[in-house]
Amino acid sequence: MANNKSAQKRIEISERNRLRNKSYKSAVKTLMKKTIQSVEAYTASPSEEQLETVKTNLSAAYSKIDKAVKRNVLHRNTGARRKASLAKAVKKVETVS
Repeated sequence: MANNKSAQKRIEISERNRLRNKSYKSAVKTLMKKTIQSVEAYTASPSEEQLETVKTNLSAAYSKIDKAVKRNVLHRNTGARRKASLAKAVKKVETVS
């Protein structure tokens, strides 16, 4: 346990930041999985509405990754790497169809 007021405050602040970082990281992972699943669904049965789903999921994932990088939850290179892997998956599907 903390011995003084400032140490106690640091503990509270770090816990608050940990929870916020956890929610951002979790949301990024979820949106990335959702995008990959929509790409696989589009590959299985290509249609205009499936393509729209892929694009909206990709946009949401990009947005959340950018926000996480802006708030220093993710390093900028990590954010760029994740966006590039999503773009690669989507481009692979778009060139085939």
